[in-house]
Amino acid sequence: VQISGTTTYPTDGELNMTTVSERGGPYGPLTVGEAVVAVFNSTMAVIPREFLFPPGLNNEQSKQRSAADFDEAQSNAVAAALGELDIPVTTHPMVTALATDGPADGVLEPGDILLEVDGRSVTAAAEVVTAVQATAPGQVLPMVVSRDGEELALDVPVGTNPEAPQRSYLGVTLKPHYEAPFDITFSLEGVGGPSAGLVFTLAIIDELQAESLTGAEVIAGTGTIDPDGKVGPIGGIGQKMVAARDAGAVLFLAPRANCDTVRTSTPQGLEVAAVDTLADALAALADHRAGKPTTGCDAAA
Repeated sequence: VQISGTTTYPTDGELNMTTVSERGGPYGPLTVGEAVVAVFNSTMAVIPREFLFPPGLNNEQSKQRSAADFDEAQSNAVAAALGELDIPVTTHPMVTALATDGPADGVLEPGDILLEVDGRSVTAAAEVVTAVQATAPGQVLPMVVSRDGEELALDVPVGTNPEAPQRSYLGVTLKPHYEAPFDITFSLEGVGGPSAGLVFTLAIIDELQAESLTGAEVIAGTGTIDPDGKVGPIGGIGQKMVAARDAGAVLFLAPRANCDTVRTSTPQGLEVAAVDTLADALAALADHRAGKPTTGCDAAA
């Protein structure tokens, strides 16, 4: 995480996000040999496809959904971190999903940030809805979007809502996208999904405050984050804890909602703190720096 345009402080340890690789599902068939190896390997897991992917999701759609989740994790991390530090953020609607064969499919993409609609700056999804409803089906709605850091002017077709024929419709799902008043760049490629949100949030805070969060040690973790700092569960936590231990982490931050798996899968030599919120994670790091035991899965929430 690289921050510019404001005062930052040097960091002295590591905050490592964790990820897992996937085979099968929309990425192609899983071979019998791969499945057999995974069953007998404690660092792997074989799970039903539908646990991760909705029916009918193809490879390209899966990648787009994963990329949109990753963009949302970065955005929420900005909101949560700056909220903790009392720094205001600005918001714009972001496309997180499109209806297949909907009017906007093929024009808008997951991850697009809507800056202007019909010539007006927009900061909330409700403003987009108002503009869509004021446009008759069959017409186009001019938009300016930010895509991969580049501003694009688009004419987005408006259609008829299949569930409410009297209403105009784009076929998009929108969520807020949060931006700091300075530049925050997440330099990470080839990874998707929302589970890096907590660690992204901590990394931003670590650079924007003088006190070290890590105490010059290697800390790892996982968990989604919402704009208010609530930490949510993720998949693959057993594999992530093993990877963290093998990479030298001395403390792992885990969502409390994943504690059933944490209790049975924590590798020897790794301390795990269970967290429900960003405040819990900051408290666990403070306890660890002070040489105190952190709150694990067996303690009351």
